[in-house]
Amino acid sequence: MYRRDIAPRVRRESSLALSVAALVFGMFAISDYHYIGVGTALYLLLVMRLVVVASCLTLAFLIGRVGDYSRRVWLHALPLWILATAIILIVPLRPESLSTQVTAVVVATMAFYLLIPNLLPVVAIASLYLNLGFLAAAVMAADTPAVVVLRILLLLIMTNAVGFFALLRLEGLQRKQFALLQEERVQNHQLVEEISHRKSLEAQLRKVAERDGLTGLDSRGHFMERAQALLQRSQHEKAPFSLFMIDVDHFKAINDNWGHSQGDRVLAAIAETCKNSLRPQDVIGRFGGEEFIVALPATHPKDAQMVAERLQQKVSDLAVMEAIPDHRLTVTIGIAGVLDEATDLDALIHQADQALYAGKHGGRNRVVISHETRS
Repeated sequence: MYRRDIAPRVRRESSLALSVAALVFGMFAISDYHYIGVGTALYLLLVMRLVVVASCLTLAFLIGRVGDYSRRVWLHALPLWILATAIILIVPLRPESLSTQVTAVVVATMAFYLLIPNLLPVVAIASLYLNLGFLAAAVMAADTPAVVVLRILLLLIMTNAVGFFALLRLEGLQRKQFALLQEERVQNHQLVEEISHRKSLEAQLRKVAERDGLTGLDSRGHFMERAQALLQRSQHEKAPFSLFMIDVDHFKAINDNWGHSQGDRVLAAIAETCKNSLRPQDVIGRFGGEEFIVALPATHPKDAQMVAERLQQKVSDLAVMEAIPDHRLTVTIGIAGVLDEATDLDALIHQADQALYAGKHGGRNRVVISHETRS
């Protein structure tokens, strides 16, 4: 996971470091002319530098495009070996400048470790090849005394040790940083999931609180909130507002004679009929037991009476009593309404409730408008 995460950065940094190294290596052609002047050795050095620069720039381009170091390690290792070989070959072509080349090898070794990211094994092997090859070339081509070779060896050992442990620590810190970042990502993901779960639970609880479990209509509390908002809007717009209460006739007898399950079926069927008979802007809720309540914004009480009578007829046409097919369901409806005067919702409900009970005492199966309703 860490390798996948840093792969784009490794490609970018390796490509940039290799391009800079190639250009710097090419610029040292000036020192070649200074040390050996015009001649065959200079031409050989120029050709070698040109080949190295062209090869490294080409490899830098390829690394930047397709340099997946977890699968194409050779692509990252190849330019290091090319540069190391070129530095080694300078010794037999410019043996008199060995002292300056020692500095170049030390700088190149440190550059391998510090500028090539997250490839410690590749860098270590390339640095070892560069150092051993340079020492061998110094002994064979520059006729370097043993004491000087020993000094160079100690210097290169120190350089490799510093570079190796510096890169090792850097890679360790980067991995720890990635591990901490990944842990933070996991915790953030868990937090997001927890928040989402809590929101889901809140939505479920809200739905339970807002909906009646049996009929699917608004609960009493939720209905009161919505109806209050509709009443206030009607009063603000000076529009009529009507409200009626519905009571299922002889519902206790249905429960007593045919069971509560049959009573529940009756309530659910009546609720569905009422909901389908109303407009989208109307609000209906279960007020309690076998009572339902409906708010009709922008509706005159006379129009509400027509709606109630139509609903009453649809209920009487229902056939939900398989056990007693001859039984006919009926409802009594009490209506209250106001035109443009300030009226409290509780007062309207009380008026509709009084009209409902007047209808029940008057024989049931009827629609009654409250005598307090303003016309």
